[in-house]
Amino acid sequence: MPTHASQDAVPSERAATGDLSRRRFLTYVVAAPVLTVAASSGVDLIAPGKAQAVVPSPPQPENIADLGDVMVAATKLAQHLLVLEVTSDNRIVFRMPRAEVGQGITTAFAMVVADEIDARLVDVDVPLEDARQDLGTAQSTGGSSSVRSLWDPVRSVAAEARARLVTAAAQRWDLPARSLTTRDTAVFAPDGRSATYGSLTEAAAEVRVPAISTDPKPSSEYRLIGTATPRVDARSIVTGAAKYALDLDVPSALPTVVIRPPTLKGKVKAYDASAALQMPGVVAVTELPSGVAVTAKTFDQALKARSAVNVTWGSGTVDGVSDADIEARLEAAIPPMTPTLPLTKRVDATFEFAFVNHAPMEVGSAVADVRSGSAEVWVATKSPTGAQSAVADAVGLSADDVTLHVARGGGSFGRRIYHEPAVEAARVSHAIGRPVKLMWTRNDDMRHGRVRPRSHHQLRATHAGGDVLTYEHRMSCVELDLGSGTGQALVDAGYLNPTVGTAFFNISQSCPYNFGVVTESLNEVSYDMPTASWRSVYSAQARTAEEILVDEIAKAMGTDAVAMRRKFLKTADARAVLDKVATEGAWGRKMSSGTAQGVALHAEYRSIAACLVEINCTGDKPRVTKAVIALDVGRQVNPSGLRAQALGSLMDGISTVLLAGNHLDDGAFREGSYSDFSYARQADAPLECDVHLVGGTGKPGGVGELCVPAAAGAVANAYARATGAKPRKFPINF
Repeated sequence: MPTHASQDAVPSERAATGDLSRRRFLTYVVAAPVLTVAASSGVDLIAPGKAQAVVPSPPQPENIADLGDVMVAATKLAQHLLVLEVTSDNRIVFRMPRAEVGQGITTAFAMVVADEIDARLVDVDVPLEDARQDLGTAQSTGGSSSVRSLWDPVRSVAAEARARLVTAAAQRWDLPARSLTTRDTAVFAPDGRSATYGSLTEAAAEVRVPAISTDPKPSSEYRLIGTATPRVDARSIVTGAAKYALDLDVPSALPTVVIRPPTLKGKVKAYDASAALQMPGVVAVTELPSGVAVTAKTFDQALKARSAVNVTWGSGTVDGVSDADIEARLEAAIPPMTPTLPLTKRVDATFEFAFVNHAPMEVGSAVADVRSGSAEVWVATKSPTGAQSAVADAVGLSADDVTLHVARGGGSFGRRIYHEPAVEAARVSHAIGRPVKLMWTRNDDMRHGRVRPRSHHQLRATHAGGDVLTYEHRMSCVELDLGSGTGQALVDAGYLNPTVGTAFFNISQSCPYNFGVVTESLNEVSYDMPTASWRSVYSAQARTAEEILVDEIAKAMGTDAVAMRRKFLKTADARAVLDKVATEGAWGRKMSSGTAQGVALHAEYRSIAACLVEINCTGDKPRVTKAVIALDVGRQVNPSGLRAQALGSLMDGISTVLLAGNHLDDGAFREGSYSDFSYARQADAPLECDVHLVGGTGKPGGVGELCVPAAAGAVANAYARATGAKPRKFPINF
């Protein structure tokens, strides 16, 4: 039986180690019938690389400690609670304290565990861990930090398990432990005897001090890490066997949908459900803070009954407010730019970015069964403990009374940090005394789901004598709701300067160029509307704007865009990534009229990405025809996964620059489905796309959000070169 590791399981070891030393691992075995290992570890910050400076820029906060470092620290505090189990049927089970929303995290850590413990990949299972309050924000997924923060502790716990299994075999055979070898989920003796890990697990659980080293392997001994590997769940996804929240077979769970207000956050004043309750299959109609829920025997019946409920709505929180109103407030929130010094020239630019919905393929959904004194919930969430606490508050329970199972998610891009479907499902189940499965429709998600905040940017660079002397970026945006997941990690760590949003901005934004005196700031404008972190959060807008300005600085200084970047980039690693796309993409090749190349670079998450695209603007709408991406993410766990992340980010960059945005009209979002939310389709994808991985040493950096700003900047720059226009409002075709 699997057991949870107890923080106080081995008091003597705990006393000997003190408060989780930053310099060594603490591993121990709990009193369990099979081997169950937990681990903790410290981590050092990754120092930024050095390169020759032009006019050197002082380090920015992100260069010293970024959001990933905050998440690593939060994970460190709970690393002794991570659990790997070896079962008697020879399965290696690592309970993943992160969400799987399509990014391939379960495959990456199946590979890591298999490599460290010397198991076959097919023998490793990585189920998603239920919400555990003892893990806290260490169970949150965000900031492209999962591989980065779990890399050391997971390798450590697997190495610890292997050492104990070898020790158990040595004791069984009365042989020196160092004479034994491991492979294929088994231990082998020099004389040919072998024992599966499953046959050794009970004995290994009794081992107190392993007879061999528990250090993780050197990289020279990796078999899987660094090798392109298909996703372990690929077959189940394409065959439909993979289970998402609404696929789960929870007995008697009743389909439920919600009637939502005509404007954002409108409230129910009154409703008449008498007609709906007479319709076939309808079980209940329940008032919620967010609307009126209709529960029936099938989703078809529930959806039909929605139109029969007569609801009188109160005002929403932004009634009468439209894009132009918000843009005016955002522009007014920008403080004055620094006056230009005498004898210098300047380049100025102003940009606007629209609201953008996450639009994951799987809409919001959850299953809930609330009984007297307890609740059980199934939901795809990147903030399990936050969802668990929110459900508990909604139905009058303590978090300990709520069991929250984390389901796989069909896409997220930041959306599943927030957990409204789980709370709504729990409220309905609590009200009617029956289990329910609640689904947001696509229209619900588009018009009432969360969005990337609208933003306004003013940028200025001054230059003289071939040097950039100052660089200034003033950003304002609708206030970003960061009250869950990675945002909560910032709150827990004391980052409130002056708000969690500005703190997030300060430790996520930095300029990769030596542009003299660099000033970057954010002012938030408060509106009570459903905003959310969106893939690459502030960087998707801020760094896109900056990369456009770099091209315009290069033009003002009479130099090539790639040469300009090479001259001013702070690190040799960044130049190597830029050089890779310039070489592979044949930068500077002759292009026909109406077509052009564009390039951009982004450094964040202790990783670097560059993108070069070619665009054709001669038709009815611009079309990116070719893309070349290069990445340096440090240690490459699964190159296939890295390439997939880069390609997905490329499509996000194409979409948000050329096509996709949401209009706010009198307090309501105009777009209601994929038919009018113009996200890039297959027909908009580049005809040719190559992803190149460079570097590959050291610890892993982040990649999930890395390529969005580079791709978006490259597309915008290519559009400008092809059309001669200066793009200032995004998306361009809005």
